[in-house]
Amino acid sequence: MSDALRWQDRPHLDRPLVVVAFEGWNDAGDAASLAVSYLARAWDAERFASIDPEEFYDFTETRPLVRLGDGGARSIEWPEVELLSARLPPGEHDAGRDVLFVRGVEPQLKWRTFCQLLADVAAGYSAEMGLILGALLADVPHTRPVRVTGSTDDEHLGARLGLSPSRYEGPTGIVGVLHHAFSAAGVPSASFWASVPHYVHQVPSPKAALALVERSAGVLGATVDPSDLRDAAADYERQVSERVADDEDAAAYVASLEEADDAEADSHGAALVADPDRLAEEVERFLRHHPGGS
Repeated sequence: MSDALRWQDRPHLDRPLVVVAFEGWNDAGDAASLAVSYLARAWDAERFASIDPEEFYDFTETRPLVRLGDGGARSIEWPEVELLSARLPPGEHDAGRDVLFVRGVEPQLKWRTFCQLLADVAAGYSAEMGLILGALLADVPHTRPVRVTGSTDDEHLGARLGLSPSRYEGPTGIVGVLHHAFSAAGVPSASFWASVPHYVHQVPSPKAALALVERSAGVLGATVDPSDLRDAAADYERQVSERVADDEDAAAYVASLEEADDAEADSHGAALVADPDRLAEEVERFLRHHPGGS
């Protein structure tokens, strides 16, 4: 195992499912990072390891922060990726296993080495599935349900969850590289992406985060009560609507997006994303038939 991995503890994890999100290019509206942090907090996850940033970050791009402690003592807070673990709470489809969270800022350097490190951790714990969360900017209105799309390159997992391989070609973030590393390590993985309105990209989106939280909890077969996140999502939608209403051009543009979204929803029905309860059932079935991701 790489010296870059700093262990604070070495917990025993029972058939963990790995949930990952990175801040940065893959995290429009901070939705993915908010979702992972929310789930980690809701399930009382505890940090057990971190990755030394020295090899993986360009500190002129992701700068360390100066903090003042008690008595005015100054310290440097370095960017890092942290690993946390929690026991999944019982749900309708009781998973009876643990979850391993990975969160932090997307690194700039040595992606292959970095992703191999995470894949080695996942394989070392015999992780049964990886779930990588992201969020992207799209031509969608803030007033409609958040679209969450999923994909996987694992044939068995795709068949069980009703997900197809991504058809995207072009520049990728670390999510694509991590999928490849997980696959090479024998850990099947899927990704879920929430769509964030591009016209409010500078504002954190608790609405998109809520969609990822609910989708992830459904897939993991665990319970979560995101009532405070729902309240934040409602406030977000109201505040954006108020700002849009003050600009005639913006209001007309959002109205056109709503019409297009409604038309697409009518033509595709509920097929845009899979039902979370069915996803949870299929994940359980997949894990039973493919232990260890083999």
